[in-house]
Parts: sequence; structure tokens; C-alpha cells
Amino acid sequence: MRALTLGLSCLLLAGVHAPSFAADAVNGETLAKRWCVGCHVVSEDQRKGTDLVPSFASVAAQPGFDEDKLATFLLEPHPKMSSMALSRIEAKNIAAYIAEQKRP
Repeated sequence: MRALTLGLSCLLLAGVHAPSFAADAVNGETLAKRWCVGCHVVSEDQRKGTDLVPSFASVAAQPGFDEDKLATFLLEPHPKMSSMALSRIEAKNIAAYIAEQKRP
């Protein structure tokens, strides 16, 4: 009986998943306007950025754009980007916001 109880408990626990994290694009917009706006055009209402970097809309429109890969990149950005020391959640939120900038 004990083995049966243990076996059923294991089966029940195997079906339990950790809660999944849904990225928060609204928070991503707030972060982007704090960290990214100096170089990138981060929204349609922004009029200027630098000519050296793409707008968020053009990043989102690139063929093969992958929100998860972008979030990973943001954790360790290239040397020209300032060190933002983003958490994984913040990086996912910014990536979610960028993904929303893709024009239909």
C-alpha cells in the first residue's frame, strides 16, 4: 500500500509545473525609455535616436527575430551598449516590448 501511495504521489508531482513567467511589455517600455532611448528609437512618438543603431521597430521586423534570444543578448550586450545589469525578468520584459513594436 505504501508503494502505491508513493507511486501515485510521484505521478501527481510529475504533472506539477513551476509557474511560467509571462513577460511584461508595459514594464519593458518603462525600462526601454530609461535605458535605451539615448541611442535607439524605442517608440513611434520618439523622433530621434542615433543613426548608428536600429530602431526597436526595425529590430522586431528582422527576419528570424526571436524574443528569447534577444532577452539573452540583453543580459550580456555588445561592448558599445552600456552595462545595464538587467535581471532576467527585465531583459524578458524589454524583449517583449520590442516584439510588440513589429509593424503588421
